[in-house]
Amino acid sequence: MKFCAQCQQQSQEAAKFCHQCGSTLAVEPDAPITTPVTHTDEHLWRQFIGPHADRYLKHFKKFGLGEEPKFALTWNWPAFLYISFLWFLYRKMYVYALVYALGPMISTYLTGDVTVGLIWSIMAGATANYVYYWHCREHIGALKKNAWTDPAKQDEALRGAGGVQSYVIWIGVALYVLFAITMFKMLQDGLPDGERPLEKPAKPTAASSV
Repeated sequence: MKFCAQCQQQSQEAAKFCHQCGSTLAVEPDAPITTPVTHTDEHLWRQFIGPHADRYLKHFKKFGLGEEPKFALTWNWPAFLYISFLWFLYRKMYVYALVYALGPMISTYLTGDVTVGLIWSIMAGATANYVYYWHCREHIGALKKNAWTDPAKQDEALRGAGGVQSYVIWIGVALYVLFAITMFKMLQDGLPDGERPLEKPAKPTAASSV
């Protein structure tokens, strides 16, 4: 029902004039139409990647950013130099973090060769950018399906699903410190007695002449 501003008489919703005093009834404004917010693809990728987005986007464009994906050989130094499974954990790729945590240990156990871990590090350095590209592509594609009306909430969702886990850096620092302490302890203790090189017996001194 509508109320007349002059005589406060009720009128039908469709009425344009008050049937009591003939005054013009106010017309309720139409509700605003909300349209989904749209961002450029590069903006979405930057929000999802977070730190060092420029460096990763440079690699991702080689894979076909926003186009048909294609493999291109690139190199990821952090995944190679840093403990590989920690880099995947840092970038929230939990399945790959598990693979690179168990893979080197199982390979070393089966082969008895401690250098097999280097092969895993090389594999991580050569494929990490492409794996991360697909990780970003799948999550961004899923988030784009939602009809976002608030750009701030969309950006917040992208940062929550992507970004990094900073605490992983301190785990890596702690592991490196533990490794350094272990190596220092081994060098300080030296070789076990059974593995020490045999010393040559001292030559007998000549008897002094009387």
